[in-house]
Amino acid sequence: MCATCGCADGPARLPIPLHGHQHDDGTWHEHGAAHDAPGHEHAGGQTVTLEERVLARNDALAGQNRDWLRARGILALNLMSSPGAGKTTLLERTARDLAGELAIGVIEGDQETALDADRMRAAGCRVVQVNTGTGCHLDAVMVRDALTALDPPGGSVVVIENVGNLVCPALFDLGEAHRVVLASVTEGADKPVKYPHMFRSAGLVLVSKTDLLPYLDFDLDRCTADLGKISPGATVLPVSARAGDGIARWYDWLRRQARAGTGGSAISRPSASPGTARGIPRDQLPARLPRSGPWPQPPPPGRG
Repeated sequence: MCATCGCADGPARLPIPLHGHQHDDGTWHEHGAAHDAPGHEHAGGQTVTLEERVLARNDALAGQNRDWLRARGILALNLMSSPGAGKTTLLERTARDLAGELAIGVIEGDQETALDADRMRAAGCRVVQVNTGTGCHLDAVMVRDALTALDPPGGSVVVIENVGNLVCPALFDLGEAHRVVLASVTEGADKPVKYPHMFRSAGLVLVSKTDLLPYLDFDLDRCTADLGKISPGATVLPVSARAGDGIARWYDWLRRQARAGTGGSAISRPSASPGTARGIPRDQLPARLPRSGPWPQPPPPGRG
């Protein structure tokens, strides 16, 4: 279970298993949920429903993030995958290859450490690290605070590298314009059918680490066909960030989205570390960080 959201897309129910017990007279019997015998009662047996208020609040805040980004002309991407699928390696190469063409800022989400943030800073990006502690995903509040700390310039691209996880991040709208999901060939071709909620919300799926295909039993045709059924509107691009195979098509997609503007709409959805503000190290926070109420208005043209 997720430490912050309960990981429930809709009501979650606890099944009541068959069980047996002994009566005062020494007799035994077994029964299930429908049992109602006179003279005794059972503890539990209630349906537990996890409320969706957390997700509703998150959606409202994500809408504020999206409006703020749109007003500044900033394209935001939510980059998601399982751990080790190659998100940071892809971003490193992208930042270096497109330096001088696109201004790319990065919000790095990890439970602990600033290792990926250090890599992206070395690649020339403005970076804010968010450490979620026991949390397994970013949420709209974390991203709001990170955007304030990052202070991306108008017309730039912000890539939110989410915590490595194919489950919980799919539930949380962050205010992004597009979702990009990586599926590494080292994970097996069945990931789209095993984790459909994640892939169903993707606008772009990058099948990563294709330079390893000669050494793996990975059926690219099957993976692509499954993605076509689960998310028929998604673009699927096989890429290798290390070898460069297919990387130009990823750059072309990114350029098109940047030219098209921020766009984006609400995502259809199929605890911070101690000593931090929503997981962001305090030395990365501005002196005055808005904690509630509406986002501040963007500065007038020529002043932001």
